[in-house]
Amino acid sequence: MTVMVALLRGINVGGSTTLPMARLRDIVSECGYEHVRTYIQSGNVVFTTSARSTTRVARELEAAIAASSTVKPAVIVRTREELAEVVAANPFLARGEDAAHQHALFLPAGIDADAVPSAPSESGEAAAPGPGVVYLHLPHGVGRSAFASAVIGAQGPAGTMRNWRTVTKLLSMADALA
Repeated sequence: MTVMVALLRGINVGGSTTLPMARLRDIVSECGYEHVRTYIQSGNVVFTTSARSTTRVARELEAAIAASSTVKPAVIVRTREELAEVVAANPFLARGEDAAHQHALFLPAGIDADAVPSAPSESGEAAAPGPGVVYLHLPHGVGRSAFASAVIGAQGPAGTMRNWRTVTKLLSMADALA
C-alpha cells in the first residue's frame, strides 16, 4: 500500500467553502481509500491506497468531493516519500531559519516551481523552488505579506499553501501509516 497526502485548496476558509472534516473522511473512504485521517479544518487528508498515480488520485478526489458536497476544491496529492523529500529539501531550515516562519506552497503537476522571485524582499522574506513546492520564509507572517501574494500569483491559482508545522505533522501522520 502507498501512503498519500491530499491537500485541498481553499477549504474551510469561510463562507461557501466549508466542508466538515468528518464528511471529507467519508468521501475519501467512499472512493476506496483506507486508513483515512484528516488534520485540522483546512483540507488535509492522509490515507493508504493501492493506486500509484497521485495525479489520478487527485482527479478522483476532486470529482468525488464536487459530486458529494457544495465545494469544488483543487486537490494536490503527494506520496509519503514525496512529502518527506519536501521536508528534507527546505533550504531555509538548512540555513538555520526559524521553522515557525516557514511555509510550503504545493503546486499541481505541470506548474514550474522555478518561476519564483529570486531576490529576498526588503523585509527578509524569501522564496525558493523545491520538489513540487515553493518554499517561503516569511518572518513577519503570511497574512499581510505582499511578497507571499506575489509568489502565489506567479504560480497561478491552483497551488495550496501550508505552514511548516502542518507540513511536518502531515509527514508524521503519513509515517505512522507507512
